[in-house]
Amino acid sequence: MRKLTQKDIDIFKKLVPELGDIVSPEGHPFPFILRPVSHRFVQSSEDFGERLRRLSKDDMDYLVGLVLRGDEDVQDLSEGDLDEFMAVVREKVPEKETELRNKVRV
Repeated sequence: MRKLTQKDIDIFKKLVPELGDIVSPEGHPFPFILRPVSHRFVQSSEDFGERLRRLSKDDMDYLVGLVLRGDEDVQDLSEGDLDEFMAVVREKVPEKETELRNKVRV
C-alpha cells in the first residue's frame, strides 16, 4: 500500500477542509487521495468538481502525474466524478488531458 506524502495530505486537506488538522500521513487510512473524497466526503459530482477547482494548477498537475504512474486511482470514483476530474484537468492542465485520457480510457 502506498504511503501518502505530506504533499498528498496537503492536497487532501484542500479537498476536505472540514476535517481540519486531524489528517496526517500516519492517520490517513486510505491509499489514495481522490477515491475517499469521491466516496465519503462529497454530496454530488458537482461538489467533487467544485472541490477539485480549489486546487492550484500545480496540485492538479501533481495528481495527474500520480494517476499516470498508477499511484492514484480514478477508475473507481463515484459515477460522474471521473467526468468532473477530466473537466478540471482540461481547465487547469490541458496539456496533460490527452495522455490522461489514453491512460484511463475515458
